[in-house]
Amino acid sequence: MSETPHRNRQQPTVKTPHEDGRTARSRSTRTRITTAATELFTSAGYSSTSIAAIAARAGVSEQSVYYSFGTKRAVLTAALDLAIAGDDEPVPTLERPWVRAALADPDPHGQIHRQVAGAADVLRRAAPLLDVVRSAATIDAELAEVWETNLQQRLTVQRVFAEALARKTPLPANMAVDAAADTALAILSPETYHLLVHHQGWAHTRWRDWATNALRRLLTTLP
Repeated sequence: MSETPHRNRQQPTVKTPHEDGRTARSRSTRTRITTAATELFTSAGYSSTSIAAIAARAGVSEQSVYYSFGTKRAVLTAALDLAIAGDDEPVPTLERPWVRAALADPDPHGQIHRQVAGAADVLRRAAPLLDVVRSAATIDAELAEVWETNLQQRLTVQRVFAEALARKTPLPANMAVDAAADTALAILSPETYHLLVHHQGWAHTRWRDWATNALRRLLTTLP
């Protein structure tokens, strides 16, 4: 039998062990770099942190940092994405399990509890880096755009939550869904979390309980 027909067939791509190992090493290197960068950005600040310092903290060459990310700004945005998501999987916030569980909870109290718990986990990881981005945005136009994009994304998420809550229980008199989203955006903001937890010394659990009670009082008429 001729081999020619087989040569013309579309064969599935199979990763070799070498390719799998290379991918794993690349992800490991990126994680080491973003972890080191997070430590430096949040302790020394964005402007004072150099690529050389990031490379030294990560135990890699400067070339590895440039090869993996290209610029210091790209390192910061990658570190922020990792902190917000909690992993490097390309899953949008609205498709994350904690968000889907909160939206699907038929009890408005349950939704708010899950909503705040999920936001608390995100803020515990990401609030310090978000503060770095917000501060650096005053001197870096591209980071200003990153900050604005993050703000709009957070508002979009809170609007989805507000719409879901309004379907489960009446909002307070004369409160529109957009106003409810704005309220949640403020309560669950990294600025508020950073102020109360990192500046005022609140325990993470205290902030979570406060935010839960605040949203229940401000966004519902439930006892």
